[in-house]
Amino acid sequence: MTLTQPTTLTPIEARVLGTLMEKSRTVPDSYPLSLNSLMLGCNQKSSRDPVMELSEADVASALENLMALSLMRTNTSGRVARYEHNFQRGIGVPEQSAVLLGLLMLRGPQTAAELRLNTERWYKFADISSVEGFLEELQDRSLDKGGPLVIKLARAPGAREQRWAHLLCGPVDEAQLAQSGSARGTDGAPGALARIEQLEAEVAQLRATVQLLCTELGVSATAP
Repeated sequence: MTLTQPTTLTPIEARVLGTLMEKSRTVPDSYPLSLNSLMLGCNQKSSRDPVMELSEADVASALENLMALSLMRTNTSGRVARYEHNFQRGIGVPEQSAVLLGLLMLRGPQTAAELRLNTERWYKFADISSVEGFLEELQDRSLDKGGPLVIKLARAPGAREQRWAHLLCGPVDEAQLAQSGSARGTDGAPGALARIEQLEAEVAQLRATVQLLCTELGVSATAP
């Protein structure tokens, strides 16, 4: 079954679906996922925007709704029920488009460059132009196929590139997202300031180590 009507998910359903899509590619030996494993994946602190604290009941309810939309299947071959997504077929998009939508559901709005980097473990795009091409196809998706699935946001203040957001949870509040993008840093990368501070601390530590070694060896730490 392929959906031909616009699909509106709740944020929790999008998180559950995105997590199933991620784990199917990054930990295939553990996939399909049990309810507990899926909940842990939804609540992980890394590679999630926003971070959530979902209960098993939250996840189970989302799974029930996703199954009704033919976006998820249950695997009951073992003693514990396991769950797998049916996103690509259910929505009716190619693999590359499904990968991009999955990342947008998990990590929020991103630039094409960020998407290419973040999809490395899911799918290797040849270049940023390839990513943009699939995003534009999703943006121009015809109404008879369910309508657009992504939107290109207005450039946030101080940002160098425009970000893309998915529409699977309905229309987005561009003003709110623009403020979010500004808070993430001028390059649009999440945690950019924290990474810079970490690098500066590491450089300072390396300098101190070099100075100590030079002192012990009786040589100057100044490069010729």
